[in-house]
Amino acid sequence: MQKTLQYVFGKTKVNRDLILLLVIGGLYSLGIYLSNTFVNVYLWKQAEGNYYTIAFYNLAIFIFQPLTFIAAGKIAKKVDRVIVLRLGVIFLSLFFLMVLIIGDKAAYFNFLLGSLLGIGYGFYWLAFNVLTFEITEPETRDLFNGFLGVLQSLGGMVGPFSAGFIISKMPANIGYSTIFTTSFILFICAVACSFFLKRRPAEGVYLFARVVAERKNNRNWNRILNAHIFQGLREGIFLFVITIWVYIVTQSELALGMFNLYFSGFSFVFYFLATKFIKPSKRKKAILLGSLMLFLALFIIIFHASYATLIIYGIIIGIAYPIVNVPYLSMTFDVIGKAWKAGELRIEYIVVRELFSNIGRVTSIITFIISISLFDSEKIIPILLIIFGSMHLGVYIFVRNIFLTGTNKKDVLIKDQVTDENNR
Repeated sequence: MQKTLQYVFGKTKVNRDLILLLVIGGLYSLGIYLSNTFVNVYLWKQAEGNYYTIAFYNLAIFIFQPLTFIAAGKIAKKVDRVIVLRLGVIFLSLFFLMVLIIGDKAAYFNFLLGSLLGIGYGFYWLAFNVLTFEITEPETRDLFNGFLGVLQSLGGMVGPFSAGFIISKMPANIGYSTIFTTSFILFICAVACSFFLKRRPAEGVYLFARVVAERKNNRNWNRILNAHIFQGLREGIFLFVITIWVYIVTQSELALGMFNLYFSGFSFVFYFLATKFIKPSKRKKAILLGSLMLFLALFIIIFHASYATLIIYGIIIGIAYPIVNVPYLSMTFDVIGKAWKAGELRIEYIVVRELFSNIGRVTSIITFIISISLFDSEKIIPILLIIFGSMHLGVYIFVRNIFLTGTNKKDVLIKDQVTDENNR
């Protein structure tokens, strides 16, 4: 795999742990994409088209994910990040095991299932993000994020299409049981891979509140956190509403799998291109371009959602996400890397970042639940999509004022304005 990385991204030095982390990320992506898209449809069908069932399931995910992040951060600070990663994958495995056990009663346990998945996400992403920060360097960060995006896109191509095909060809709930079982096995494989990662114990006091308060001292840190709130505002309802729309229009799991195949296929190509061509000096322009594409693509489906328009929408956002995500993730880690006591408090910085993302997600879903309670869902949902679909532009508004000094003078974004603050 190391030769493959160097062939694709050039002669960049990559270490064993970086490769292992990519393998774990790939297994995670395939396991999640294989089943998680269809959990929403599975619950939707059981609930006979009740939006509340899906909304509360996703709300539980985004409530328990940040709470687990905070707890996981403390555990990672006292024990080991690799153990926290392992806990995350184990909880994700338990989630799919519970779905298999509960079966056709899953809709009645929507909040419980969402809570279990949120806990799994919290442990997994805390550890994965901290390990990403530790294992990658500024010169390998774009490479890692880009190649991880490629693996996620491959998972997004293979997983949903395979799952949709299996479900459409098997009777009743046997297809769903098959894909949930496969995801369970993939997560067990990810746990096994984690045993080969170098142990990374941490020391020191857990200063979560202090890192939250650092917003007052570090303008870059404050701006990137505000950007993550806006990112979360968009993600909250988009993570499930579009999936349900595709299923409502087509009434076919296979068609939903095809939608994800187009989306992930274009993401696959553009993650390669974004990694290759978006240099640090072009990050902000790329984020603006990608954000505009995400917003404007909405108008293709908002007034007339057919399968054809949904596919076109999927293609456009498949192109847009890599253009946003590769520079945005790299910029986030660079801001953390230059922050006050980043080496000692990297876990706290990752936890706080995730907390702010989930503030946006929870706000988005609560607004969705209140809105469909007060208004006709068919009329209010398109309005909500337009409102929250514009939130990625808020991401750009905040990141455009983030200033970092690069090691390569040609790639300097602009002169650092917070050097004195960060050197305290």
